[in-house]
Amino acid sequence: MHILENDVLTVEIADKGAELCRVWDKEAGCERIWNADPSVWNRHAPILFPFVGKVNGGKYRLDGREYEMKTQHGFARDLDFTCVEESRNTVSHILCASDASRRVYPFDFKLEVRHRLDENEPRLLHIEWTVSNLGAETMYYAIGGHPGFLLPEGVKKEDCFLGFPGRKELQYISVDSMGFAVPDTINRLEPEDSLVPYGSTIPSTWIFEDHQVSEVQILCPDKAPYVTVCCEEFPALAVWANAAGPFICLEPWFGRTDNEGFKGEISEKASEQQLCPGMSRQITWSILFH
Repeated sequence: MHILENDVLTVEIADKGAELCRVWDKEAGCERIWNADPSVWNRHAPILFPFVGKVNGGKYRLDGREYEMKTQHGFARDLDFTCVEESRNTVSHILCASDASRRVYPFDFKLEVRHRLDENEPRLLHIEWTVSNLGAETMYYAIGGHPGFLLPEGVKKEDCFLGFPGRKELQYISVDSMGFAVPDTINRLEPEDSLVPYGSTIPSTWIFEDHQVSEVQILCPDKAPYVTVCCEEFPALAVWANAAGPFICLEPWFGRTDNEGFKGEISEKASEQQLCPGMSRQITWSILFH
């Protein structure tokens, strides 16, 4: 476990999955990230790579060949990254392709993850991902965040609000009981003063596509901002929560779960990303803990 710290926050990052595991708010005297209680949801804030969501039938196709990917959200969250940089304000990790990874994902990749506390705003945490294709073929991938934000003690998520600054209308797709997208059914939201009551019409998962959301907030019942996720670069954002836990996940995504019944090639997946040989892509987002 690696610790970042300033006068306001203590942040812990694990080597496993390069996962953000803890944010202790010194001023409020409370935890801000879900505790990964295995009886509810056994994650804190996993990085989803090289898949986001599920692949239909636990298999995907590349150039006519089938590969197994039975777990949702890929495999990076379950692997040990190598810590390559550590200071009081910054920690960086790297995960590279291995013989084991190539059996289920036949690409020579490198994933670099950096967590950094802002030098000027002590409540702001920056996350930076760099995805690199070290191979000789076009690489297909998806990547996403999945932070679970623990609500203040005694606060029910059904009494909270989601904030979409500047948005008067939003469209989202939901997922079926198996976790696959249902894109043919478009659902609409009309935030009032950019706010949506969490308990009003929340399905198990909302997926907002087409760069609709560049910033999203959780607000307490009195409408005071609690967390803001800034994700301007991302084409999609998901909102999910387990009914049994006092947390809400705000998830910026490049890529998403398969559509119901999808059987095409990986290159035909909805929102799938690609990198030419020798190319890299840097992605940044941030979390403000109010």
